[in-house]
Amino acid sequence: MEGYKSFLFFLVSALVLGFTLVIFVLVWVLDYSDGLAWDGGNAEFNWHPVLIITGFIFIEGIAIIVYRLPWTWKCSKLLMKCIHAGLHLTATTLVVVALVAVFEYHNAKHIPNLYSLHSWVGLTVVILFVLQLFVSIIVYLLPITPVSIRAAFMSIHVYGGLLLFGCIMGTALMGLTEKLIFSLRKPAYSSFPPEGIFVNTLGLLIIVFGGLILWIATRPGWKRPPEHVEKDQHPLGSEVDDVSTTDYSKNKSDVELNSEARKRNLTLDEAGQRSTM
Repeated sequence: MEGYKSFLFFLVSALVLGFTLVIFVLVWVLDYSDGLAWDGGNAEFNWHPVLIITGFIFIEGIAIIVYRLPWTWKCSKLLMKCIHAGLHLTATTLVVVALVAVFEYHNAKHIPNLYSLHSWVGLTVVILFVLQLFVSIIVYLLPITPVSIRAAFMSIHVYGGLLLFGCIMGTALMGLTEKLIFSLRKPAYSSFPPEGIFVNTLGLLIIVFGGLILWIATRPGWKRPPEHVEKDQHPLGSEVDDVSTTDYSKNKSDVELNSEARKRNLTLDEAGQRSTM
């Protein structure tokens, strides 16, 4: 790996910040709010920010960079696909529970649903995220998908994942601000109360964490090299979807065929020379 020490620095920083985010949101709901419960009140709503930050930001961030970990490069591509998909499914499960919590809270308090920009963007992101996850499982985990389709879909898969992750962070920041505006009345949010400062700090940490994840995910020198997956097999015996590996095998076969053809031509030339002597 190019810049291995730099990679370790960014990776450790991202992990430390990710755990810090989870600790911060737990301190917020436990110390500044009503804790956690499933009773239709504020404590049930508090599951929403806890599960969103834990699942949709921290775990999702790890899912994005899991292929970049050099210690996993000796693992089969199929195993890494399952780990990658498993982390996405875990994040999705937590997000679904978070949505149930906020809808039940709104219904119990007779608060309208889906009227704010935060809810519009958030629900759109969740739907697109689930759609991408479903399509990706079909394309990359089922052996019936042709390699050409996997290769064509890869750029969309990567770009879509990074775009959705950025939207998740933006939606989370909108949600934090919306919650503080509604809940901080005495003292008001504008008077810089301790809770407001604490949650604003949480928002800044989310931005820094997201920046670290996106930096790790977009460095070409930290990408998983294709030579480690040349011999991987997909379920039911089909070849793994590695375009560079396929091209390498094809080129190698062409070289071998050309070499054999040259040898046959030389043999024919030698035979012709002997016949004329």
